[in-house]
Amino acid sequence: MAAMAARASQLITLGAVLVLALALAEVDRCSGAQDYDFFFLVLQWPGSYCDTRQSCCYPRSGKPAADFGIHGLWPNRDDGSYPQNCNPDREFDSSKVSDLLGSLRAQWPTLACPANDGLRFWAHEWEKHGTCAEDVFNEHGYFQAALRLRAQLRVLGALRDAGVHPDGGYYSLAQVKDAIQRGTGFEPFVDCNRDESGNSQLYQLYFCVDAAGSRFIDCPVSPGGRPCGARIEFPAF
Repeated sequence: MAAMAARASQLITLGAVLVLALALAEVDRCSGAQDYDFFFLVLQWPGSYCDTRQSCCYPRSGKPAADFGIHGLWPNRDDGSYPQNCNPDREFDSSKVSDLLGSLRAQWPTLACPANDGLRFWAHEWEKHGTCAEDVFNEHGYFQAALRLRAQLRVLGALRDAGVHPDGGYYSLAQVKDAIQRGTGFEPFVDCNRDESGNSQLYQLYFCVDAAGSRFIDCPVSPGGRPCGARIEFPAF
């Protein structure tokens, strides 16, 4: 009887240790320790966002420029998984990016309806993705890094230089990717959506950035996303 009691006590102790270890591991994952291998910088073509059944709404600051805007800077792992919502205590505080708001409105606009000022969109991106990279960035640094990285690419210029224009014309996936690679030095993953008529159209571009958030790298894994058709429309905006 004593042996059974001792055995039961050992099992309870082992179980408590396991639960504590798992809890500590979860705390570590969400406390600023790096839990990713690289970032996806995701750029979005506004004409394709708007040319769908759901349509779009221009932000309160007015119609954005006809250029690729930022969707997000997302920590990712080499196995294709990603951390998210890592620190609920780090809510978005617009006062911390007050000097960047003009740039965010221009280069990281929201087209969601109803029309808004973008604060909810940026809050979502910071709280879901940015808080998982606090070993590298504070809130200001996160948004500043995304703006800096986008500025380095000049994607629209690269496409135009290769004769790929946002005028409603159709291009092959190879044309789009080759043009961007020649112009930027990096081949993106291309994500397509569908217009109201069901045509495949150029929607988002995924570029990969090292874990320090400082330089572009070749992507270690595909983001998945929606496949493109044989012909890709590049709609006007």
